[in-house]
Amino acid sequence: MKKLALALLSASFFFVACRGASFTPPLALTDPATGIHVEVSQQDSLPELKILLPGQPASDPGIVVLFPEHVTALERGKSGAVHLYVFRPGPQSARPTWRLNGQSLEYEMDLQRGVHLIARATLEPDGIRFHYGFTNRSGTDYEFIEAVTDPRMITSSFHDVRLERTYVHHYDGFDLLASETPARLTMPLSQWLPNRYRVPYTWPIDRNRVEKKEDGLTWYNKSLRVDEPFLATKSTDGKWIMATYSAAPGNVWTNPELTCQHADMQTSLKPNSQSSTDLKILLFPGSLDDVLSKVRMRM
Repeated sequence: MKKLALALLSASFFFVACRGASFTPPLALTDPATGIHVEVSQQDSLPELKILLPGQPASDPGIVVLFPEHVTALERGKSGAVHLYVFRPGPQSARPTWRLNGQSLEYEMDLQRGVHLIARATLEPDGIRFHYGFTNRSGTDYEFIEAVTDPRMITSSFHDVRLERTYVHHYDGFDLLASETPARLTMPLSQWLPNRYRVPYTWPIDRNRVEKKEDGLTWYNKSLRVDEPFLATKSTDGKWIMATYSAAPGNVWTNPELTCQHADMQTSLKPNSQSSTDLKILLFPGSLDDVLSKVRMRM
């Protein structure tokens, strides 16, 4: 009887412990009109979000957003930029404290070299707006500082490894991001990947169409700049569209293996001062023309 009682007590304790762990919900937001769901990821300590479309179960990996993937800055007069922060997966000793503020998820973090970050993701009816506020508590003059938002669609319906559904806009209309590389559709994936496909917006057009980098990456550089600062991907069923834009990115680009979208912009950061950048991920049922209208309305 004593053994049975101990066994029941042990089992009861295990059930309560597991039940208590499973009842710790992630900090999350759901838009009541669209059903878009955004939550703080539980699998990593450092800032990461998960986005689910309406009807996707909580177990679905969804769209993963490293928020940010890294923060990089260039000190005025120096030739090389430095990382003030780099995302690392898994449990870490430092974990920011998140706050739920209306339709926003936000946190604060001390970066390296005396820079403080306030990051905010706001759920809007047509997507998520990301804000990075930088406070320089040092005497260093940064020519630029950049927080790179990294939305990864590797397991979602937006995954587009051959870039057959990812578009940009030029002066003469929409075009596939990778239209200048038709061989991508038939070349072995081992030859196509890994790569970065890049199109300039404020930066100069790169003279090299294809660049082999020392780290094994291939850079594909489009010969025509975009006239609107975004790139957009259609879902496999053609019903949803996801686009990423900011006011003034140097270029827009993707890593097709992850089908991430980048339109990150830089800002300067003077000694003992503040500055900020913003970026928007559009996510809604619609068309490329709808994306163009939304971007132009918010410029």
